[in-house]
Amino acid sequence: MMNTDRDALLFYNARLFTPLGEWPAGWLLTRGEQIAALGPGSPPDFPDEALSLKLDAGGRILLPGFIDLHVHGAVGHEVMDASPHGLREMARFYARHGVTAFLATTWTASQEGIRRALQTVDQVLGPVPEGATLLGVHLEGPYLNPDKCGAQDRNLIRRADREEALSFLDSGIVKLVALAPEFPENLWLIDECVRRGITVSAAHTTAGYEVMQAAVKRGLSQVTHCYNAMRGLGHRDLGTVGAAMGIPELNCELICDNVHVHPVAQKILIDVKKPARVILVTDAIRGAGMPDGEYAIDERQVTIRDGEVRLPDGTIAGSVLTMERALRNVWQASGRSLNQVWRMSSLNAARAIGVSAHKGSLEVGKHADLVILDEEFQVHMTVAQGRVAYDSRPDRF
Repeated sequence: MMNTDRDALLFYNARLFTPLGEWPAGWLLTRGEQIAALGPGSPPDFPDEALSLKLDAGGRILLPGFIDLHVHGAVGHEVMDASPHGLREMARFYARHGVTAFLATTWTASQEGIRRALQTVDQVLGPVPEGATLLGVHLEGPYLNPDKCGAQDRNLIRRADREEALSFLDSGIVKLVALAPEFPENLWLIDECVRRGITVSAAHTTAGYEVMQAAVKRGLSQVTHCYNAMRGLGHRDLGTVGAAMGIPELNCELICDNVHVHPVAQKILIDVKKPARVILVTDAIRGAGMPDGEYAIDERQVTIRDGEVRLPDGTIAGSVLTMERALRNVWQASGRSLNQVWRMSSLNAARAIGVSAHKGSLEVGKHADLVILDEEFQVHMTVAQGRVAYDSRPDRF
């Protein structure tokens, strides 16, 4: 189902979640790419001829569309393939799982490999027909710590060379850079990213509390997939995890597939940081949405089995997680209400990369980025910037 920029969509009898709280029964009207009006109870009497879609949500959940800041691929494609077709197929898959916006995430590779990926993202940037909006690039590496490489290619991890790194930033589409702040050679890049309004995250790192404090003073504001590929929490040596928990300004990405992080550890992080500082991400790779089996990751192979992605040596190598499952998992793990946790799937991400004026919550004037879910967190409809990107069978409404 497609609609034009002039069309208006009305959703009513929905369980709405807004920054002002939950409305057990509410309505929302879109016009063009924006939210035009919303409120509790029954909607005003809008003429049917003025609407391209009038939908009784049947008491289902209406949330802002999910925003995934850390996702590498899906349905057989990955960002590093440098394929416009692949990026569009990924965007369509994400929309089927409630995502309305995402950052195409690179990984450690040669300068030429990363450059090709950036050039390809630039070609696809923006709304994708029947898919999520591609907001830009999350540059994960190559400026990491090889001692915490995880599934990143240790042989290609390096320090931040000025000429190379500036060539990436000059593309104008990098929104988030993940690096290891313990290396003095990487610190100038934090400064440069902050100067350009690019978010910086600590990733694949052994940085301790004092190093992280110094990096935060320079402008680093996020931690990549918290708990994973970093120094753990100790009661004397706080490590990276302790810094993530103990420094109030830091946002923490969290992969809630119950493989990367135990549900109790998820709850601990949320209890310490509060829901406002946790950002759900998938870190999904090309095997997301595909059957179990073997798949390529750069020149290596990973095996997907029972929801786990691993290299031959057993190292976890990304996920096959989708965002609606991440939200369901963290809701269950945290023991908190949906009214508290929905922000972790949208608004927190929008704030982290500076797009919350337009995205991340159900408010008048923001982009009409919406997802309708049932009580089992199954996606029934996704609307991206006012266009229906995914619609389940009509008879399910």
